[in-house]
Amino acid sequence: MGERCGWCGTDPLYIAYHDEEWGVPERDPRRLFEMLILEGFQAGLSWITILRKRENFRAAFAGFHPETLAGWGEAEVQRLLADPGIVRHRGKIEGALAGARAWLRIEECEGFSPFLWHFVSDRPIQGNLRSLAEAQAETAESRAMSKALKAEGFKFCGPTITYAFMQATGMVNDHVVTCPSHAVLA
Repeated sequence: MGERCGWCGTDPLYIAYHDEEWGVPERDPRRLFEMLILEGFQAGLSWITILRKRENFRAAFAGFHPETLAGWGEAEVQRLLADPGIVRHRGKIEGALAGARAWLRIEECEGFSPFLWHFVSDRPIQGNLRSLAEAQAETAESRAMSKALKAEGFKFCGPTITYAFMQATGMVNDHVVTCPSHAVLA
């Protein structure tokens, strides 16, 4: 049995995330929305920071229900800006609310999950990383996804963020080949 991907280190929360979530194909549109918004909040920070605050985010953002968030305005933005349990960044908070409105439009037209998964032809791209040093920051697929999401009204979804999102939600299997999770997800 090989060693898990080195990026998760020894933190039990990070190890559980790596072993149970990261890279597992996700198709639930609400879960995809949550992960995309959290990846946007992660910009400029480490993922473990977001992971440690994830339950606070879920509580503060009404379980990431787009129907609820789409109706929020300045009063809710102010409440969130005062919440020490989340990342308090006005642009990211407002971006999450704009993303909820975009999610509703996409979900009604074609479905959020099919909208995202078509960028990988509806099946995970299998990476063959021998080490973390080989990992890419973005790809043609993440650039296309970023452009499409921005056109729909999403914020904080540049190609690096969308690639991290694609890795996290199993659209790309970027576990190193020596990691036990790589074979499970291949």
